[in-house]
Amino acid sequence: MDTPLPLPKYHQIYLVLREQLQEGRFDRDGVPGEHLLADQFSVARITIRKAMEMLVADGLVVRRPGLGTWPLHAGQRTGGGKTPGISREKAHLTGLLENIVNMGLRTSVAVLESSVVGASDAVADALTLAPGAPVYKSIRVRSTQAGPLSYITTHVPQDIAQIRREELERKPLLMLLEEAGVELGGATQTISARLADAVVARHLDIAVGSALLAVTRLVRDVADRPVQLLQGLYRPDRYQYQLQLSRVGDIDAKVWVSEELSAQFH
Repeated sequence: MDTPLPLPKYHQIYLVLREQLQEGRFDRDGVPGEHLLADQFSVARITIRKAMEMLVADGLVVRRPGLGTWPLHAGQRTGGGKTPGISREKAHLTGLLENIVNMGLRTSVAVLESSVVGASDAVADALTLAPGAPVYKSIRVRSTQAGPLSYITTHVPQDIAQIRREELERKPLLMLLEEAGVELGGATQTISARLADAVVARHLDIAVGSALLAVTRLVRDVADRPVQLLQGLYRPDRYQYQLQLSRVGDIDAKVWVSEELSAQFH
């Protein structure tokens, strides 16, 4: 368990066991006992016990005296678990911007911050503004029935639109931009990974150091002017991107191309 991740060993073990549970590894014989797991991971039993306590708290396993530890599947979990059995919704969409707006309409939002600030060097560079130029900054947490889904920070040049906090609580930001007369053209999006810090972990109801999908999206209008910079952190257990690919071209030069982009969240 010697990894560069800034996580205690019990949390690393918890993450490994959680993935194995999701793969159905222990459905037949149950989760191995503390002695076996301690030997497997080369740690003390107290470390295994802490990892198991996290799995129990998440409603992923049940510990039965004399019978061992067994996986709890979605249909067996009660309201006390953090991962209730909510069916996954799938949004079939025709493009990236439709995807984003559709997701905004099908989730609830809590606005944590809504203010005008001076653009940092990185934000100014992305939006082609002078450093310190006024930008509208918002921080929002989106949720589904299963709980918090994403922690989203957005920056919009102040001269693009006047956006009020109460409006953000009712509508997706892209819809507000369109209502202000912005003609949306397209977006460039980068997806990577990041570990949750203490602030994000608290709002997304996860442990510090948990892995998150990190999305950076730059939206432009029809004149190719940057109108929004979004930096989103998504729980990978509740959100994923899906691309439909097709093979095109001559037999000697066939390539995969994307036909449709969809979002899955639950």
